[in-house]
Amino acid sequence: MKQTDRSQLRKMLAGQGYITEDSIVMSIYLAMQLNKPLLIEGPAGVGKTEIAKVMARALETDLIRLQCYEGLDANHALYEWNYQRQLLHIKLEEGSGKTVEEKEETIFSDAFLLKRPLLQAITHTQAPVLLIDEIDRADEEFESFLLEVLSDWQITIPEIGAITAVHIPYVVVTSNRVRELSEALRRRCLYLWIDYPEFDKELAIVQAKTPGIDQRLAEQICHFMQEVRQLKLEKIPGVAESLDWAAALTALHCAHLDKEIVEQTLGIILKDWHDIRHLQDSLSELFEKVGVRSKVD
Repeated sequence: MKQTDRSQLRKMLAGQGYITEDSIVMSIYLAMQLNKPLLIEGPAGVGKTEIAKVMARALETDLIRLQCYEGLDANHALYEWNYQRQLLHIKLEEGSGKTVEEKEETIFSDAFLLKRPLLQAITHTQAPVLLIDEIDRADEEFESFLLEVLSDWQITIPEIGAITAVHIPYVVVTSNRVRELSEALRRRCLYLWIDYPEFDKELAIVQAKTPGIDQRLAEQICHFMQEVRQLKLEKIPGVAESLDWAAALTALHCAHLDKEIVEQTLGIILKDWHDIRHLQDSLSELFEKVGVRSKVD
């Protein structure tokens, strides 16, 4: 990719409808220039994963996603052999007169290799965006293995040999802080913390992502969500929930919030029954702050 300055990068991100700010643009720019992974932490639903998606679209390259989970191992992240296809090929080759070495050379080739996200990223024809999503859900052992790959960008397959990246991917690593990451991984990455947005930014996001939403409704949604996040909840709603709520209320042809519609749609913004009960106890106070009235008003 040709040299891109920060102003160009900001325009590229804006062209994809991403509402950004200086700290985010700077972090992405430096990660690209220094060929370093960008570790993004923050609460769930604030747009960490969206950064990788927008980068891929802005750079006109592919997004390769490695979704982490407990028990994820190297095989599922790197590669696996297509054993069924290998066995079928061996069966078809019976009586061909080929030596064992010739048969092994055939079945242990790229045609029988199932490339998982890390190997896909290394062998891509141009630098892709590699999203390693929710690394904190994977085991510490996998984190250590990943550190080796990110350091060398080389994978050794015993049957084939070493494969080195021709184009180093743009790497985005996200974490919701389910567990603390190792210092080794943190040192390897540039770091970006994304918090819940201020009112003006959230309003801009809601308006950009919800075409046709009423101005008053958008403002009330954002005011309401700002207040909800001040409560002591188990799962604080993020921007993703604001967008879901805005889309739902727009589909219901709402022009503003009223008590009835809020009470009936709490399940869109809260996903824990304790939180819903807690919010229900605080609704009258929140309605007064946000200016929500009864439907008949």
